[in-house]
Amino acid sequence: MLEPYFRGATSAAMHLSTVETRLTYRVREPSHCRFNIEVAHWPTQTIVSEQLTITPEVALHTHVEPASGNRFLRFDVPPGPLEVHYKADVEVHWERPADDLQELPVNEVPDALIGDLLPTRFCESDLLCAFAREQFGQLPPGAARVRGIVDWVHRHIAYRPGSTNATSTAQDVLAQRAGVCRDFAHLCITFCRALNIPARLVAGYVWFDEPPQDFHAIFEAWLGGRWVLFDATGMAPVDRLVRIGTGRDAKDVAFSTVFGAVEMTDKLVSVLEHDPREPVAVQGAPMLAA
Repeated sequence: MLEPYFRGATSAAMHLSTVETRLTYRVREPSHCRFNIEVAHWPTQTIVSEQLTITPEVALHTHVEPASGNRFLRFDVPPGPLEVHYKADVEVHWERPADDLQELPVNEVPDALIGDLLPTRFCESDLLCAFAREQFGQLPPGAARVRGIVDWVHRHIAYRPGSTNATSTAQDVLAQRAGVCRDFAHLCITFCRALNIPARLVAGYVWFDEPPQDFHAIFEAWLGGRWVLFDATGMAPVDRLVRIGTGRDAKDVAFSTVFGAVEMTDKLVSVLEHDPREPVAVQGAPMLAA
């Protein structure tokens, strides 16, 4: 039922995008692959058309997580070249939430979201609890506090490709004050959880100004009984993100997970927006999600 997630919305819009990814690999031994690149089954977006091609031909197993709508591709692949190509036309339906959404007391957080309050591998909210409380504890609770976290991360963390790797955590990013989109999201999630605000990571496709295009990671916080999207990088409006995956941190929404000797040789991600966009604002219109 979507109604509770859209109560209090102040405006509505729909955006159409064509998204595409082409991934190529060199497989050195028989291996098993899992991909999360297809557009998620999600209430705020509609898949108009899509196509998937895997070369060589494989026996494909697909799986959809009921709660998140994440769609996974799994298959065995022999040694040799591998190419995975996906393309889709997607409508994103956006409703702007009210600006004064409030935090819920912990005892009112739904059972299904308790995990979004706990530390995870990349979001060590227990270790950064004292910092978060000192830095953000005095801010007005609710959406204003989350916007304060987003603004702080945007101002104090430099967006620097290559500054982190697949094992970097929120604590690492805070120490070195640099990272990429997933690091910005992880740090915001960590601060939110440290303040008892459920938060989780969202991965998707969205067009942004500085090439090359790539998968983009943002986060959402549970406010006023609903999920609201934020992006501390300020790279693109959250209302245009085409959702691929939702999880507690990046390990849950990795676009590629391989079991075996597989080397990526090329990655192409492209996004074509079919309608004009408004100027980007860092704290701008957070997006309601189901």
